[in-house]
Amino acid sequence: MSEQDAIEKLKSGYRAFRDGRFRAERSIYETLVDQGQKPKTCLIACSDSRVDPSIVLQTDPGDLFVVRNVANLVPPHEELGSFHGTSAALEYAVQHLQVENVVVLGHAHCGGIRSLFQDRPRDEEGNFFIAPWMSLVRSAYLRVEGTMPDAPEAVKAKACEQSAVLVSLENLMTFPCIRDRVKEGRLRLHGWYIDIRAGILYVYDPVKQIFQAVD
Repeated sequence: MSEQDAIEKLKSGYRAFRDGRFRAERSIYETLVDQGQKPKTCLIACSDSRVDPSIVLQTDPGDLFVVRNVANLVPPHEELGSFHGTSAALEYAVQHLQVENVVVLGHAHCGGIRSLFQDRPRDEEGNFFIAPWMSLVRSAYLRVEGTMPDAPEAVKAKACEQSAVLVSLENLMTFPCIRDRVKEGRLRLHGWYIDIRAGILYVYDPVKQIFQAVD
């Protein structure tokens, strides 16, 4: 598909949306604008083009407040620096929209996680921003390497993808506004993992400490 064909496909998709779903559900969109959005769930997903939360979870407009970044990571709470896109989105979702759930949605075959297994200089072209960002879950990588050093890389990558979800859940609890609401029972945190090739969603059970497939 040429670059022009790719853009035309997007325009064609818009026209189909405008003449189809938007026309049929126009009142829903108007209500969401006039009365404001009131999503119950904030979902942190990967930017990966293969894992679109609204498609995978079949949601309606207004259901999800979605935050997407490389490898669906949550940084720990910190007030230094200047740019905090994910943290700002979390703050808005929790303190302004008052969502009741925060879901971290990890996925199989994640390029960000796979980069942890590649020995490339951090300042190398194409790896200037990615390496520092992925260092947020280096602890997950080290845990996997330490517990299964002889496993095939694909097995280690899957374990790391799931472990990274748990690191992000831990980091969520470093935000005072999130920690307080969780303790008060006003907010619940969820760790999910999807294998898009197999079409299977796994949900983390904090009691059993395992990811279990959704029936």
